[in-house]
Formats: sequence, C-alpha cells, structure tokens
Amino acid sequence: MSQARTSFDPNELGHAFYGLLTSVIVPRPIAWVSTVSAEGVENLAPHSFFTVSCVTPPVVQFTSVGRKDSLNNIDATGEFVVCLTPEWLFEQVNASSTDFPPDVSEFEAVGVSREPSLHVRPSRVAESPVALECVRHETISFGDSTVVFGRVVHASISDSVLTDGRPDVQKLRPLARLGGREWARLGEVVSISRIAHGDWRGHYTPPR
Repeated sequence: MSQARTSFDPNELGHAFYGLLTSVIVPRPIAWVSTVSAEGVENLAPHSFFTVSCVTPPVVQFTSVGRKDSLNNIDATGEFVVCLTPEWLFEQVNASSTDFPPDVSEFEAVGVSREPSLHVRPSRVAESPVALECVRHETISFGDSTVVFGRVVHASISDSVLTDGRPDVQKLRPLARLGGREWARLGEVVSISRIAHGDWRGHYTPPR
C-alpha cells in the first residue's frame, strides 16, 4: 500500500538535516566515553552515534560531531573507556553533556565516582555496570564529524547484571537517545528465532 510522503533534500536543509536523521534513526545506544587529557584531566561525555564495528577483533565505534574533548583526548593519548548508561544514571549522563571547559572533569561536576581501569589510563564510571576499555584503532573524518574506532582490550561487567554468565538487558536497563530532547528507557523485550533456509517453506507466510 502506497503512502503519502514528504521529501527532504539534505542539500537544502544543511545542518537542519541533523534533526531529521536523529529523529528517524532511533533508538540509539549511548557510549559514555571516559578519556584523559595530556595534562591529566579526565573527561566524561555521552555520544549517541555509537555501535559495534567488528567482533574479531572486538572493535566499537562512536562519532564525535564537531571537535570535542573526547576526540582531542583520544588523539593525545590513544585510549578511552566506553561505559554503559543505565536509566538510574539518567540525570548524570545528561549533565555530562554540558559544554564544560577542558580543565573541568565531568566526574566531579556531575557527581559520579572513578574506578581504575586495568589496561588503559582513563577511569571507568564506578556506578556504571559495564565498562569497555579501548585503545584507538583508527579515526576517520567526514565533514564536521570524526568516527573513532576503538579496539576493546578489556571488558568489565558487574555481577549484578549477569544472568547465567551473560549480560541481562532487563538488569542493564540501558538508556537510548531519540530525536530532539527525547530519550528512551527499555520497553517491551520480544524474542524471535531466525529461520534457516532449509526450514523456510512452511515456517513463514508473507503478510497480505
């Protein structure tokens, strides 16, 4: 069934197209990125352009829109930590997006605790149940943004969010970003199995 549609031209909208993209590519997981400057100041900032790039070797990526402290620090030191943003830290995560000057550490400013990492210099957020310690693999710039690829050298996960040895999304309670000022909490979780090609016939009927 065809639908009435409105067309949007990125060339005409310019930077305003950002709002459209972030409103339709939803929900987005959040990388709470901890870094340390060459002068030793620790930074903490949320980045919602974030995903897995590769499993073997394990690589994650996030995008710095503009030139921010996270990117400057990674360029200087080559290390960072990605912490999970659970819903019980909602206010602290949002507060850490404030444009503090480079000589201010968000850890103290927003009231979260440091926990030493095992393999990299930046600290973990002690209150976060998941920390991925990363070393820079590569950075690639596109226009006003830079994609940071980090090889995960260590993962630390709180026992409190594990079920049978695996992370349990119902216990992680991750926050997600939507468009504008909107955020999301975990809603209904559904489960469905993939269909092997050999089992396809008789297992799936296209909706009409």
